[in-house]
Amino acid sequence: MGIRLGCVADDFTGATDLANNLVRAGMRVVQLIDVPPPGSEQAVDADAVVIALKSRTVPASDAVEASLRALAWLRSVGAEQIYFKYCSTFDSTPAGNIGPVTEALMDALGTDFTVATPAFPDNGRTVFKGHLFVGDVLLSDSGMRHHPLTPMTDSNLVSVLGAQTTRAVGLVDHTVVADGPEAIKGRIEGLREDGLGIAIVDAVSTDDLVRLGAAVKGLPLVTAGSGLAIGLPANWGFKPSPAAAQLPPSGGHQAIVSGSVSVATNRQVLQYLRGGRPAFSVDPLRVAAGEDVVGQALAFAEAHLDDGPVLVYSTESADTVRTVQGRLGAAEAGELVERTLARVAQGLVERGVRRLVVAGGETSGAVVQALGITGLRIGPQIDPGVPWCAAVLPGGDTLHITLKSGNFGGPDFFASSLALLDEEAG
Repeated sequence: MGIRLGCVADDFTGATDLANNLVRAGMRVVQLIDVPPPGSEQAVDADAVVIALKSRTVPASDAVEASLRALAWLRSVGAEQIYFKYCSTFDSTPAGNIGPVTEALMDALGTDFTVATPAFPDNGRTVFKGHLFVGDVLLSDSGMRHHPLTPMTDSNLVSVLGAQTTRAVGLVDHTVVADGPEAIKGRIEGLREDGLGIAIVDAVSTDDLVRLGAAVKGLPLVTAGSGLAIGLPANWGFKPSPAAAQLPPSGGHQAIVSGSVSVATNRQVLQYLRGGRPAFSVDPLRVAAGEDVVGQALAFAEAHLDDGPVLVYSTESADTVRTVQGRLGAAEAGELVERTLARVAQGLVERGVRRLVVAGGETSGAVVQALGITGLRIGPQIDPGVPWCAAVLPGGDTLHITLKSGNFGGPDFFASSLALLDEEAG
């Protein structure tokens, strides 16, 4: 059938989150790590391709450049519709990057209108009257208010996106969405006629996303979190099928690498530690002082890998993160942790780890790049928005890996994810 949907994701965990929802809806999906080189266009056998960028927190001009390269490649393989995927917490700043990338993609595609909704009700992200909720609280009252790189202090997505774009931003509210695809189409046409270029769309249930998916059939560009992916595959006749999520058998040692500072991941680390399982804490200040923390972490892991999963983490409270940033600088502290955990992941794989859980978007990007992974086959869902994936390592071995957004998953995610892989293996 060819590639129906071409997706540009602004981070690595978000890419697998999106791919997971497409697979659940019956599409065969390949996730590519960054834009493939010229000449590789015929190597993809999938219904949808997701290109994972590391563009969420880079300068807006760099994010635009990377996204346009991804778009060009996707168009070269015949993608019929383009999907720009960002976080379900709409992570951004007044300077971008969601707005500038959206406008650049619109210009390149020659379209004067698109939609925007980070809603993913299965994971507690809903949009009501243009305001984003995380669970039962407004985004501005959630843990995202204290995010070290993209603090979200405004829940009104119309104003958040409007501050980043030259195009006027409007709203398709929940009453219109509830009336179905034709009502949504009518509202979109009305906004377009009034000179608006982007519409925030309310969604408080999965059914809302299904209705929106049908309404945007044929629209050159859609922008959203991963939730809208639930409603798009049916536009090409796809239906849920277990075969779409099939991966090769798994084996080898198990490990977890966590660099997220989110509330959800803090809980997951705490739950793991309460179970008395082996864990090594990475202190950025010790790394900055020149200690061989990577060597210490790997020596610790090597002593425990035969007995089950090992956790290596740098996950702290908001107060601790601010203290570290005050000493090292926000950007340097983040990059230091990413580089350190990426080197740890390399060492773990060299020591026989073939089932690897990675928590945190920026950490996932650093790990995947350090391991030389260029593509992922998307497999079964662990939790909403988080699938297991299979990658072929440069040496030819298969690595089963999951890249978890910091905000996703229940408290027992680390143990439950590895247990699921054991169940899939038989």
